[in-house]
Amino acid sequence: MVIDKVAWVRIEDGRVLCARSRGKDVYYLPGGKREPGESDLQTLVREITEEAGVLLRAETVSPLGSFEAQADGRAEGVTVRMTCFTGDYTGRLTPRSEIEDLAWLGYADRHRVSGASRAVFEHLHRAGMLA
Repeated sequence: MVIDKVAWVRIEDGRVLCARSRGKDVYYLPGGKREPGESDLQTLVREITEEAGVLLRAETVSPLGSFEAQADGRAEGVTVRMTCFTGDYTGRLTPRSEIEDLAWLGYADRHRVSGASRAVFEHLHRAGMLA
């Protein structure tokens, strides 16, 4: 089984914006699952507004890649496939909805993120984009 998600990769000063849900220990890249009929961009804009309280500027959104890993807390063989995008935003980052915390994490923090997010951290580190 594959859990299909879209995620926002926002890098500032060599760190990636990550979110942590209420009652959880693991951080992940902001984003989520598509609603029926939504495009990747529509899903991303909706999820980021819901989770981080900012509006993604659609004209700046561009694909970063797709990453797959074992789903945290799920049975062996259940994987998460994250299609990741970068992009600029307007507004002030504020944890909303089920999100308890937003944090800027670097490569040394990769042990604090989900498996799929860790795959993105490794990619960004190899590309020299993550401190």
